[in-house]
Amino acid sequence: MLYRELAERARGKTGAWCKACPVCDGRACGAHVPGPGAKGTGTVAVRNYQAWEEWRVNLDTIRPYAEADTSLELFGRTLSLPVMVGPVGDVRRHYGELFDDVSYNRCVLSAAAAQGTVAWTGDGLEGSIVANATQVIASLGGCGVETIKPWAMDVVRERVGVALGAHPLAIAMDIDAAGLPFLKGQNPPAGSKTVEQLAEVAEQCHEAGTPFVLKGIMTVRGALKALDAGADAIVVSNHGGRVLDGVPATAEVLPGIAEAVAGRMSVLVDGGIRSGLDVFRALALGADAALVCRPVVVAAHGGGQQGVEDYLAQLRSELADTMEMCGAATLADVGREMLFS
Repeated sequence: MLYRELAERARGKTGAWCKACPVCDGRACGAHVPGPGAKGTGTVAVRNYQAWEEWRVNLDTIRPYAEADTSLELFGRTLSLPVMVGPVGDVRRHYGELFDDVSYNRCVLSAAAAQGTVAWTGDGLEGSIVANATQVIASLGGCGVETIKPWAMDVVRERVGVALGAHPLAIAMDIDAAGLPFLKGQNPPAGSKTVEQLAEVAEQCHEAGTPFVLKGIMTVRGALKALDAGADAIVVSNHGGRVLDGVPATAEVLPGIAEAVAGRMSVLVDGGIRSGLDVFRALALGADAALVCRPVVVAAHGGGQQGVEDYLAQLRSELADTMEMCGAATLADVGREMLFS
């Protein structure tokens, strides 16, 4: 089933704010938080989507024919495509009653694994969210990435320790979650972290043989701090506009960040990526892989695990088609020269 069909089936099931739009471009969500909207004016999510659309690709089919190979080696695992499912926490708060965190994580983790890729799980005020995600990831042979929010360090240590029990593909921290309005004044507290504190988390992960990823990097300076902290990868992300209004789109800052840390860490990106063509654009601008989140939530509401599988298969097909039409046989062939400028 195509995404537009899944969105039609999901309409009316996704809570009070998500409209399950046929194109998930952030306009209908506006500034509804809770809900999938963005902070302040609600325009950062819209800009994320638009910024990818502004990049045109260069058509070139004069070459030996080869079917596009969309596979990727990441953190010691071969993925069938350079797309992973981004994390969502407190699903009911934002998307209504159809899924809770446990059932949603089980749905997307299983769907991603079935399609040869990986889903990331979210975190929330209840520690049981991480514990339950750990159980599902363990049952899938570690096929998942657990995201821990920047809680007070004692809580971080505890939850990372629990998550490591699944031997996941990686442990991530969405460091920008310090700006989520619904985490203000909560217990456990969440807030910014120093390079030294992040280095402690990285060491805890590395002692278990697990990579550490920092999500929420939007500047070269931030990327270099992540490198100093021992992170193995970063996600260029503005949290879908949910943590700070007025920031650039991820597509605008990605090239500079990717260039600054090239060869020293993996660079992932999210924010407004909705198609395989968008994934191609991200790769051409320097990313190793992309995360997609909000449309996956809609696909799950419209078709459950099969709906998520269908959407991931659609992304892979669209990416392969773009690669073949632009002259890229493998992901390593995708470069900036394939974008029109």
